[in-house]
Amino acid sequence: MAIPEFTLRLVNRKLREYCEGRAHEALSHRVCLGWAVEGESVTLFEERRGLLDAATRVRLDTARFRFDPRTGKWKLYYRGTGPAWHAYYLKPRADFETLLREVDEDPVRVFGWGRG
Repeated sequence: MAIPEFTLRLVNRKLREYCEGRAHEALSHRVCLGWAVEGESVTLFEERRGLLDAATRVRLDTARFRFDPRTGKWKLYYRGTGPAWHAYYLKPRADFETLLREVDEDPVRVFGWGRG
């Protein structure tokens, strides 16, 4: 089951606002933030130019939000050292913005770009 349409529109709007205001102007030609929706998951990522080939783009997945249609709540995950995603310590929340704010502040420094 996919994310409900209304919820997905809200999440897309919040992520668009977040990504537009996040990358520093001086770096906008090198780094961009984006997100991808796959089923019940939304992955926030950073995309950079390749080190050896500027035409190549490298995607670094940063955070994953997984929606549970049974409860209407979001769960937050972070990428470990390998390809696996790990559950973040916060309990699932109905408010997507609370989890997005947690990624932005990154108090335990697992998302790699926080202000914490």
